Amino acid sequence: MNKLKIIMVSHTFPPTVGGVETQNHELSKWLGQSCQITLIANTCGRKFLPLFAPYALLKTLWLLPKNDIVLLGSGMLAINGYLIKLFTQKPVVSVVHGLDINYNSSSLGVWYEKVLIFIYQSLWTKLFIPKLDKLIAVGNETINIGVEHGIARDKFVFIPNGVDTERNVTEASRQDIEKIIASPVEGKKILLTSGRLAKRKGVAWFINNVMPILEKDFIYIVAGAGPDKENIEAAIKNQDMTGRVFVLGYIPDEDRNILWNSADLFVQPNITVPGDMEGFGISVIEAGACRLPVLASALEGLKDAIKDGKNGFLVRSEDSAAFAEKITDLFKNGSPRDVYGEAVREYVKNNYEWSEIAKSYLKEIQKVIAAKN
Repeated sequence: MNKLKIIMVSHTFPPTVGGVETQNHELSKWLGQSCQITLIANTCGRKFLPLFAPYALLKTLWLLPKNDIVLLGSGMLAINGYLIKLFTQKPVVSVVHGLDINYNSSSLGVWYEKVLIFIYQSLWTKLFIPKLDKLIAVGNETINIGVEHGIARDKFVFIPNGVDTERNVTEASRQDIEKIIASPVEGKKILLTSGRLAKRKGVAWFINNVMPILEKDFIYIVAGAGPDKENIEAAIKNQDMTGRVFVLGYIPDEDRNILWNSADLFVQPNITVPGDMEGFGISVIEAGACRLPVLASALEGLKDAIKDGKNGFLVRSEDSAAFAEKITDLFKNGSPRDVYGEAVREYVKNNYEWSEIAKSYLKEIQKVIAAKN
């Protein structure tokens, strides 16, 4: 049997760092094990998107006669999909992340962003995205928001993000953490957050509202960079958390893996930010694959990524008392890693392994092609 031929177009791809970038990279890799993937990807960051989008459109149209379908890595490229469907009969499927539907807040830091938001909501959400053949949402909340915007529910299908459960596992010790944060950790209970530091991640909120009511043997390591850095640094200063909170900025994958494999508990204290949302939360399942239990806000896509009591625990968003109480309870019998780690990893392996997630994508893609024929 001939392999299915897919053109996959990604508007943001490694070495650019982020959840969408990771998802697109892994999806292309794992789909490529059963399909013939032609990848057209922007590896130079979002500043190049105005040049990349027309280039990707022309290249896709050129290659399309020898391919079966187009897979867009996000709804950001729905304009390309719309034009492809206008000029050809080939089907177009798109992965849809939270902001693809819900982009309604300033995140680029440019004076004209309100104009961009108006254009996006008027054209992408109302016209381009609904015209695509199938929307594969990474979270159920993304589907709900899409339906609120008038997109038919049967246009969507939910497939969670996946994880390569072996890639980030490594031998690591608490002494390795000491080298990374340049501070002793003996007798400390180590909380960790990693990923892009957007306001919705709730790191500044956690430092302001939860860290002060935890016992002083709790320390909090924050690995990542992003637009909320100033608020996080202000929270550390305001709460006098120097020595208890360590903001590392961007760190190499090797150091991040050490943290995932040796910290006690991963926290993802997301908060509600109008116009911004967590589509899924890849980092929480990456942590789980490394036997690191997760405590997260019961909010948006995190409710799809974390199944309470299985690969982590959920508490009400922005409830500082609930967070502090649950953290304290999880350490009652020792490190949560030691108590829950093996069960957490097993659940992630059984439910989020990329090899299985890719099969779900392939099944939906085949359905779309069959419907077209």
